[in-house]
Amino acid sequence: MGDGAAATRSCPDSFARAWAKAVSGTSYLPMTQAQLEALLQRLTERLAVALRTEPFDLRVGQQVGAELVQAHIASAEGLGRTIEVIQLRLVRDLGLVDGDVEDRMARLLATVATGYARALRDRTLDEQESIRRAAMMARAQAERALRDSEARFRYQATHDPLTDLPNRTLFTERLTAALDDPGRGADRIGVCFLDLDRFKVVNDTLGHQVGDSLLVSVAQRLHRVVGEHLVARLGGDEFVILVERTGCTEDAVKVAEAALAAVSEPALVDGHELTVSASIGIVERPVAGTTPMELMRAADSTLHWAKAAGGARWSIFDADRNRRELARYALSAAIPAALDRGEFYLDYQPLTSLRDGRVLGMEALVRWRHPELGVLRPDSFIGLAEETGLIVRLGGWVLAEACREARTWSTGRDDAPFVSVNLAVRQLHRPGLVQEVQGVLGRTGLPPERLQLEVTESTMMSTVEEPVRALRVLNDLGVRVAIDDFGTGYCNLAYLRDLPVSELKVAGEFVAGLRAPADDPRSRTDERILASLVSLAHALDLTVTAEGVETAEQAERLRAIGCDAGQGWLFGRPAPADQTLRHPT
Repeated sequence: MGDGAAATRSCPDSFARAWAKAVSGTSYLPMTQAQLEALLQRLTERLAVALRTEPFDLRVGQQVGAELVQAHIASAEGLGRTIEVIQLRLVRDLGLVDGDVEDRMARLLATVATGYARALRDRTLDEQESIRRAAMMARAQAERALRDSEARFRYQATHDPLTDLPNRTLFTERLTAALDDPGRGADRIGVCFLDLDRFKVVNDTLGHQVGDSLLVSVAQRLHRVVGEHLVARLGGDEFVILVERTGCTEDAVKVAEAALAAVSEPALVDGHELTVSASIGIVERPVAGTTPMELMRAADSTLHWAKAAGGARWSIFDADRNRRELARYALSAAIPAALDRGEFYLDYQPLTSLRDGRVLGMEALVRWRHPELGVLRPDSFIGLAEETGLIVRLGGWVLAEACREARTWSTGRDDAPFVSVNLAVRQLHRPGLVQEVQGVLGRTGLPPERLQLEVTESTMMSTVEEPVRALRVLNDLGVRVAIDDFGTGYCNLAYLRDLPVSELKVAGEFVAGLRAPADDPRSRTDERILASLVSLAHALDLTVTAEGVETAEQAERLRAIGCDAGQGWLFGRPAPADQTLRHPT
């Protein structure tokens, strides 16, 4: 009995091992081989009991099928091998010989399959539900993250990340709301547009990290002092203060002065004690009839006025000045097209010998025949051309046109005058000046000695060597070089001997003094100064032309002190070349 019982107990063991071997590898099983065999041995014993027990309980098969799925033996191949091994070995290994065992086995296998299928379906549904819930949770989390991100994008879209001040967007919104509010049509509003002076020096010398720290310090001080108003950073070193419901311009001025005082306080930044100043443009006006763009454009223009005046100050918007500057801008913008359309032309003023009245040369003076404003003199547009750099193109045209016209003056004359052309600073510093002049002389056929280039005294005294070197090359080619408005700068007279200069043109300020009677003290002083200049120039083998000669008495006194030539209304006003040459003085 004992040996028989042991043999019977060994049958489930061997069947369980065979079953484990059959299903191994059909699915991922999160257990060891020993654990698998132990599980399947337990299920085998339940199947054996079910086959032997009366009445026959089919629920055991369903439970076994369900437990197989729970144990992750959950593939079609695993089910197939399970049915196969049960069908082929279970009856034999258990020694079951009852007549109806085969019928019971078939029914048992069916219930195992049914339980397996139901459990697999339920697990699939559970997994789908878990996936659905996970997806819902993930979507909720994503939506929450999106809302948080949008909220952060909005502490970032309206505020400056460096200083935490409101940024341009928020400032514009507030300004627009203030101007569009129908209930505030009778109110006034002010804007103070602030920019740090020479802030670039801080960045360039101490680095951008120190510069950023300085901006944070400035922002904190502005908020502390004028924080009852909206203080915003527009970018870089630009800040703006919105002063709502002002009573008059003085209200905005007080805010600007407080802001300037706050900025100018010494600041210890990253171990550096820094003191900076600022410039402010102030606009204060009624709310009615203005727009945000107009207000900010006016503030920006006014800020530039404060900068141009030296900085560390405020300026108030002036409508008349703004109109003049807009007109100047429009004029400068029209210069390129005017050159293309041929609107510029030249008049000439003679340089006349004080010894015999002969026209020695003629200075080319550019004019602009503007289609709307009429004829414009150089003082209307030359400064604009110099500021914008257009003077290089305009000056090149003047040089070429003057040389072209001067070439025609030699027809039938042995003593044709030279032409004198002013060179701007930008032209002198431009590489290729020598080649440009040589090219013009070559194209026009004008001899080099019949061209005189007039340059300012300050240019000749510059420490930059290139302009002087270029003029020296041109002088060696035969081109005359004159210093214009001599005496108004800071020329070291001894330095003249080393410069490639042929002539001094003495400024009209000295010549004007000769209009007074000869016994007038100031007149005598001016005459002595002129006499000294003429004497020095002759000692350096230079000729002297006096500018601004308007009376015969001036001409006589200049002739008496040895001045070589005169230029001014006495000898002829600027006019076309043929008129001057036809009627020499």
